[in-house]
Formats: sequence, structure tokens, C-alpha cells
Amino acid sequence: MRLLVLGGTVFLGHEVAAQAVAAGHEVTCVARGVSGTVPDGVRLIAANRDTPDGLSALSGESFDAVIDVARRPSHVRHALAQLGDRVGHWVYVSSCSVYADHSVPGRTPADTPLLPPATPEQDDAAGENYGPAKVACEQALVEAVGPDRVFLCRAGLIVGPGDRFNRFDYWVSRLARGGEVLAPGAPDESAQWVDVRDLAAWLLRAAEQRLAGAYDGIGAPLARGDFFAGIAAALGTSPELTWADQEFLLGQGVSEWMGPRSLPMWASLPEYAGFMTRDVSGSLAAGLITRPLADTVRDTYAWLPDAGDRTRASGIDPADEAALLAAFHAAHPRP
Repeated sequence: MRLLVLGGTVFLGHEVAAQAVAAGHEVTCVARGVSGTVPDGVRLIAANRDTPDGLSALSGESFDAVIDVARRPSHVRHALAQLGDRVGHWVYVSSCSVYADHSVPGRTPADTPLLPPATPEQDDAAGENYGPAKVACEQALVEAVGPDRVFLCRAGLIVGPGDRFNRFDYWVSRLARGGEVLAPGAPDESAQWVDVRDLAAWLLRAAEQRLAGAYDGIGAPLARGDFFAGIAAALGTSPELTWADQEFLLGQGVSEWMGPRSLPMWASLPEYAGFMTRDVSGSLAAGLITRPLADTVRDTYAWLPDAGDRTRASGIDPADEAALLAAFHAAHPRP
């Protein structure tokens, strides 16, 4: 298969390209070439997709499939205009951020409303415009090539070696240290993620098999208590979890999900009760295969020495965590 990866130098795109070339496919990556390198055996075309003719170096070439991780609708529209009918199948990495309502647990792509798409004037995909921009990308693809030639993967939290945002691996490093751990919410609330290697393998299968339709790219949800227990078991540690309710955490200025002074993989209720409880039975039936939590934990832990300090991306430093634990115990004396 002649595969074009729009991206391919960091994290998910790099993993897709690596697995594709290992499977014997002829792989071309288009990227600016400033964020990383492509795997061995992959052809890199350095290009700027901001310009309408950014893919002109591919003029006259055809591909069996494209895998695109674009955030900006203009990038998708430029690719469609330049590649036209010279692509057999499109695989687009979208996001669960396209959904307009995250309050209902157990929803699927078929029964979850979407946000309004970004207008052509709203090409910036940063912040609150990220979800609408992804909706606009999806709609541009489906309208241009038809639903039978587009696989929309609405990815959830992508984790594993190479992740730059310190959400999943904050908990790996924290539980590895042991001791008393500030745990957000309650043990029966859910956590949901997908290993980057499993998602990449599914995207490649979607291209090979020409799968079509909209699916959530994330593994099945797991109770947060079991999630923490699974991490600790994989690392051989026995931390003491102190579960702090969201009223306390928000009152202390702790942020949800990601960012400085945050507790990752936690979102407040009830507005996000469905955020990490997506029903992915359709995705699993369509070929998504997820590895055991312990495998992702051990591989991520082995990679952490090379990850660098990313506390500004997500997490709480140890001194701040200790102060929060002291404040929590003062407000909730133990019997």
C-alpha cells in the first residue's frame, strides 16, 4: 500500500509511520520537519500546509490511503483540493472534543450531538475552538469525498511513550514514588485512555481495510480505583490513596484534566459524567485492540527518564501535594 501520512514526526503520526513501514508499506510523510524526524525507511516531504499549494511536491502522485492528524480546517481543505481523487481512502484523526455534551455516560458516536463547526474565519484550533475546528475538518472530508471513503477516528486520551502532556504518566510517576497520594474524585468514577501504539495500529488497519464511519478511538472505561490499583500493581508499589472530593479540590484551586497545578484524568461532575465513560463496543467490534494496562504502565515508566520535566503541562509538584493533603485532613479529620 502507498500510504501518505500528513504529519509523522511526533507521537501518534510517528507511530503510524513506524508501524506502516514495518508492515512493508511504502510510506511518505509530509511535515514541516521541525518537531522531530520520521522513522527509518520513510520518505519525508518538508512542507508548510498553511499555504494552499503546500502539498505541491506531491503533484502527480497517487496514494492508496491518507492518514491525517490535522487540527486546522484550512489544512484539510488544502489537502482535499490538491490531492483530489488521487487518494483511495481517507483516515482522519479527530477528537472526542467534537461532542457538544459530555454529561451522559455510555454514549456512542451515533447518539452524541456535535458542536457547531468552526466557520472559515475561525481557522485557529486552539483552546475552545479546538472541538469546532475538528468538526469542520470532519465535515469538509465527508462532503468532499463521501462517507464511504472516510474513517473518522474521534480519539480520546492518547497515552504511552512519547506523550508530551504528562496526563497518564503523571500517575505512573506518582504511584511509583508511593506514600500517600492525593486521588481526585471517587474510586468508582471512570478513567479512559488508549495506548498510542494500539491507536496507530487501528488507524493503519482502517487504511488497509478501507473502514468507513465515525468511531471513538479510545479503550473501554475502567473505574478510577481499579486504574490506580492496576498502575501500582504493574510497578510493584503499595501507595495510600486519599480520595479528595471535587468541592475541596476546586476550592483549593486545583485544575481539572491538564495544565499547571492539575490532577490529570479527572473532570468535574455532573457536566463531564460521560467524558471518560464512552461506550466503545463499536470501536472494539471494528478492530480496535487494546493492550493490558500493565504493559502501557511498564513501557511508560521505562520511557520517563527521557521525558524531561513536564509539570507545567500537567500535575502537581510533591510539596504542593503534601500541603493539599494536610489541608484535606484538617478539613476531614480521621475518626
